[in-house]
Amino acid sequence: MKVLVLNSGSSSQKMCLYEIGEDLPRDPPTCVWEARVEWESTHCAMVTRNARGHTRRAEVQVASRTEALKQLLATLWTGDDRVVSRVKDIAVVGHRVVHGGPEYEVPAFITEDVKAGIAAASAFAPLHNRAELEGMDTVEQVMGDVPQVAVFDTGFHRKMPLPAVVYPGPYKWFEQGIRRYGFHGINHQYCAERVAQLLNKSLKSLRVVSCHLGNGCSLAAIRDGHSIDTTMGFTPLEGLMMGTRSGSLDPGILTYLMRRDQATGEQIDDVLNKESGLAGVSGISGDMRLILAAIQEGNERAKLALDIYIHRLQAGIGSMVAALGGLDALVFTAGVGENSAEVREATCSNLEFLGVKLDEEMNAKPRLDADIDAVNSKVRVLVIRAQEDWAIARECWKLARNRQAAE
Repeated sequence: MKVLVLNSGSSSQKMCLYEIGEDLPRDPPTCVWEARVEWESTHCAMVTRNARGHTRRAEVQVASRTEALKQLLATLWTGDDRVVSRVKDIAVVGHRVVHGGPEYEVPAFITEDVKAGIAAASAFAPLHNRAELEGMDTVEQVMGDVPQVAVFDTGFHRKMPLPAVVYPGPYKWFEQGIRRYGFHGINHQYCAERVAQLLNKSLKSLRVVSCHLGNGCSLAAIRDGHSIDTTMGFTPLEGLMMGTRSGSLDPGILTYLMRRDQATGEQIDDVLNKESGLAGVSGISGDMRLILAAIQEGNERAKLALDIYIHRLQAGIGSMVAALGGLDALVFTAGVGENSAEVREATCSNLEFLGVKLDEEMNAKPRLDADIDAVNSKVRVLVIRAQEDWAIARECWKLARNRQAAE
């Protein structure tokens, strides 16, 4: 079964094509084709890569995002690098949907009702949800009646207990849909399942803290296979310090700025999302690699930015462990989590009271999907490769197989 996965962002579009047999493989397979498109003001860059490793890059003039997506989809079955002979070779198309709102939890075949629900949740994540709806409509235009599936990034957190969900404001906020939703759920869930698989233990027996550390950062406390707490909330702005996002801060700062500077909501939103975090404190970049390089050159603000990042990360892990009542496995995933030995070492350096001890050599050169803890560590510490696209493809395969069995 060929499964196409679309990951639609506000300024980029990624796709992967997987070929899955009669049974799901134990380990995530390599996609047989992948592509991305990045939009500029008047053109876009299209990059495709097939299973043979052949990569092609093209600058294309396009009138709209929809036109760019149509051209990129067409490379699947046309041109020298095509990987299918016709559109109908693709059995199902999956979409990452950032916000499922209060209604959607589990993956679902896309219908007009489901699209209406995703559109209603656009009030919570306007740029992402609208881009994802646009991707669904474009697939329908280009590929006809191919089944499409929505997999919700908020879904994994929908069973969190109310004390972790309801904000301590007026209760009418909760009744109006203002609540903690959580994000990165697709990868947090995948990582927890992967840990159980790698440790050869039941997921229900494990207390896991998953650290998704990329440009966006979040933690999830996972017990009995369910998310019971997380750091992101109503929006992906709450919680940890991130690349360009502030994470949690005193809301009084915002009202102070509004009074003092007559700042608008849009201006404050831009500051918190685009001018804060590592970039805002360091004045250099939101890229952890550049922060670490600047520290080596003696840059004090870069050092301060990292210190704040680690301080908040350690505090967040502590709160997740408290919610779990203990810790069996600590997971590092996503760009920074997978690639920065310095961040992993600094994070774990103050967690020995929990029984966390790293093997310095293994941490310095870790294998993905493997543990890096010392032999006398009471907690397993693992580096897990983020596999959101594969997790989405897997859910699509399950739904498609169930539909076939029912017909």
